[in-house]
Amino acid sequence: MNTLIFRTIAPFLVALMLLFSVFILLRGHNEPGGGFIGGLIAASALAIYGIAAGVPAVRRAILFHPLSIAGAGLMMSAVAGLVSIAAAVPFMTGLWVYPSILGVEVPLSTVMLFDIGVYFVVVGAITAIALALEEREVE
Repeated sequence: MNTLIFRTIAPFLVALMLLFSVFILLRGHNEPGGGFIGGLIAASALAIYGIAAGVPAVRRAILFHPLSIAGAGLMMSAVAGLVSIAAAVPFMTGLWVYPSILGVEVPLSTVMLFDIGVYFVVVGAITAIALALEEREVE
């Protein structure tokens, strides 16, 4: 299915899917969405790009090896839990800070750090699997 129309529309579709995956990630816990679903959408976008442009193009686009992305996400999720231990509260307790950025108070939490970590774990793991399968299919 490597048609001219698919190769032409794929970059726009991928950009839209990645933007939507970040939206789903950030709306997270209070509404349907979060790191897992957002990560699946982003990995699906990268798989579509791999089908349209080839695996080397995806590897150049993501800059890092997919398993490195998954490892960084796992580290972020672990840090989100360890912060609560350092604050002498039960493991994985949500902690909030409210820094002022450009005069706007922005609520940040360990819950969001955990969700972003899950997002990266899913993107990295699923992308690694998809790219391995696509490379194998080409041979």
